[in-house]
Formats: sequence, structure tokens, C-alpha cells
Amino acid sequence: MNSPRNPVSRRSLRRAYVASLSGTALEYYDFAAYSVAAATVFGDLFFPSGEDLAGTMAAFSTYAVGYLARPLGGFVFGRLGDVLGRKKVLVYTLLLAGIATFLIGVLPTHSAIGGTAAVLLVALRFAQGVAVGGEWGGAVLLSSEYGDPRRRGFWASAAQIGPPAGTLLANGVLALLALTLSDSAFESWGWRVAFLLSAVLVVFGLWIRLRLEETPVFQQIADQGERPSAPVSEVVGQERRALLAGVLVRVCPDVMYSLFTVFTLTYITNELDMSRGQGSAAVMIGSACQLLLMPAFGALSDRMNRRRLYLYGTIAAVVWPFLFFPMIDGGSFLLLVLGTVVALVIHALLYGPQAALITEQFSPRLRYTGSSLAYTFAGVIGGAPAPLILTALLAAFDSWWILGAYLVLTGVLTGVGLLLARDPAVESEEDSSMAPAVAR
Repeated sequence: MNSPRNPVSRRSLRRAYVASLSGTALEYYDFAAYSVAAATVFGDLFFPSGEDLAGTMAAFSTYAVGYLARPLGGFVFGRLGDVLGRKKVLVYTLLLAGIATFLIGVLPTHSAIGGTAAVLLVALRFAQGVAVGGEWGGAVLLSSEYGDPRRRGFWASAAQIGPPAGTLLANGVLALLALTLSDSAFESWGWRVAFLLSAVLVVFGLWIRLRLEETPVFQQIADQGERPSAPVSEVVGQERRALLAGVLVRVCPDVMYSLFTVFTLTYITNELDMSRGQGSAAVMIGSACQLLLMPAFGALSDRMNRRRLYLYGTIAAVVWPFLFFPMIDGGSFLLLVLGTVVALVIHALLYGPQAALITEQFSPRLRYTGSSLAYTFAGVIGGAPAPLILTALLAAFDSWWILGAYLVLTGVLTGVGLLLARDPAVESEEDSSMAPAVAR
């Protein structure tokens, strides 16, 4: 254990938890706001073509750019996080995400500047992706490296609460705007409000993070002169199995999340003649449930085998589409809500323990880099192409069965990742030696 001369106060522990949660909530608010806008209005505003499918595909292409940019963020900020420290890097990622999102809110559309609008939108989406790619690994470590490693599932879940919190807030703002404004007003200026609000969230996030000290684990690594000089090379050269496991365990949850929070909005409006407001409301209710379930499932993974719990969630994930789509086929809003809530509960079962599962694959001195690379590479093969693939599959086969089959395939990949993952019965000696004491 760390020397008792430098115990971590419970106040610092709580502050680290809030800093981790609030930062990821902001960045996923940015991501979710774009996701909803891409599924509803961006096709017409930035990629007009006369065909709804073509416009939606083009808008989802820029959605994918955000995922494709993440490895660059993981590479750059992950390396800096293991060399310079967690706190400094997380301030940079927060600023980058907030500025990019604010600029989307003031971006002229195709009708004003032509094709340049689409180019600028893609560039800003890319910047969002770079920020998120550098955020996740550091946010997980920010909370988990302050806490007891025997409760890593719970403390690491702070960063996992951010996505549903951000999704809930973004969908709530956009749904409120859509319900209170006419369609023409929403498409003209209403959607911009959601992006401009990110400035308020950035100020709050910076206030929290700038008041926080560096994590005790990184401080000990720095004091002992053990900071890596080339962390990316070390991860790729020495911890390849951990990296592959970390990538694969994320694929199924990423695709599932895209299916039920992004693609479904398009599916219900185009195939079932339901409103986008109904879809957003269903996602909001499901995301609200996740706020409590993420830390609960993270804590549960501290009490039982983390890999086994994750496997149960993966099995449930691949089964649910085959029940969900028949449920909503009649256009019932109540069944849509129920189906979405169950889907996001299953996602929480996976996502709550996921941060701990991935970070514990890597040695402490390489955890920011390793976790960031695993997180971002998984997005490239999982979340990034998912809306495009789902849209193309539905257009080609005109059946939801093919969507379920696609999720089954991703579940197999995640199962392989679980087979490769490290599964310690107790924390390693290396982790325990760096665990901070908590002042009472």
C-alpha cells in the first residue's frame, strides 16, 4: 500500500469520481447531440440529395468519422497521460471537445456556403472524436486510481456513467426543442441550441478538474522514475494480448449501443411512421435507468467473476434484437419504451464493469495508453461503421433479422475477447502496492 503519510481523503475520492463522470458526460453529450441530429436533421441541412436514404447515409458517415478519429486521440493523449499525468491531459481533451461542439452550433449549412459546410462539419466531428479518444482512458484512471483496487469495478464506473448522462441530457434538450418548436424552426435554428449549451458544461467540467490533484498511482510512478518514454511501443510490443482482449470485449456493446440509441431513431421514423420525439423519449428513459445501473453493475463485478458477468451480458445482448423488433412492429410507443429500456439495461450490464475489465489488462505504468488504444480501436471496428452497416443491411434485405444476425457476429468477437482477457482471482501484487490509503 501507499505510505499512510499520504492518505487520500474521502473528499478527494469523491471529487475524482465527479471529475471523471462530468468530463465524460460532457463529451458524450457532444457525441449524442450529433448522433441525434445526424439521424434527424443533418441529412437535409448538410447533405441534401433529394433522397432520404442518401442523406441519412451521408450524415451517418460523419458520425463514423468521430469514431475513426478516436485512435488518433488515444495515441496522442494516451501517450501523454502515461508521461505527463492524467489530470493535465484530461483538461486538454475537455477543452477540445467543448470548442468543437460549440463551433458545430454556429456552423453555416449547405444552403449558405454549399459543400464547404459538409467539409467543416466533418472536420469538427473529427475533433470531437480525437477528444473522446483521449478522454475515456484517463477518466477511468482518474477515479479508479484514487480508489481501492478491490472495488475497481465501482470506482471505474464513474466514467461509464458519463455516456448515459450525456445521452440523456442531449436527447432531453433536443426532444424539448423538437416538441416546443415547429419543424421549420427546429431545422432552421432550434437544433443549434443543444450544441451551444456545451459551453456551459465545459466551464463546469474545467472547474472540477482544475481543482483536483494528480492521481496517487501516477504520482508514485513518477516519484519512482518509472514513467515510460515510449508507452505506445511498449503496449504494442509487450502487452499485445491485453490490447487485443481490450478491443474485442468492447465490440458488441458498441454496436448494441449504436443500434438502440442511434439507428433505431431512423428505423422507427422510416419504417414504422413513428416520430423522432417518441424515439428520443424512449432513449431518454432508458438512459435514466442506466445512471443507477452502471455503478451497480460495476460494484457487482467486484463481488463476482467480472468476465462471467460480462459473458452473461453479451449473451443477453445478442438475444434481445430478436425480441425487440417484433415488439415494436405495431408502432406502440409503450412497447418501444419497454424494449429500449431493456436494451439499455443489458448495455449497462456490459458497460458498467467494462472500464475495470479493460484497464486491469494493462500494467499501471501503461494503463492510459493501453486502455485508450483498446477503447478507440474497438470503436473503429464496432461503433463507427455500425449505423452505416445497419442502414445498408436493412436497405438490402428489408428485414430486421439481418440486424440481429449482425449483432450476433459482434457477440462472437466479444466472446473471443473474454477468452483472451486476464482473469485474476485477486488483484495483482503490482496493483496492491500502488493502492492509495483512504483517510477516514
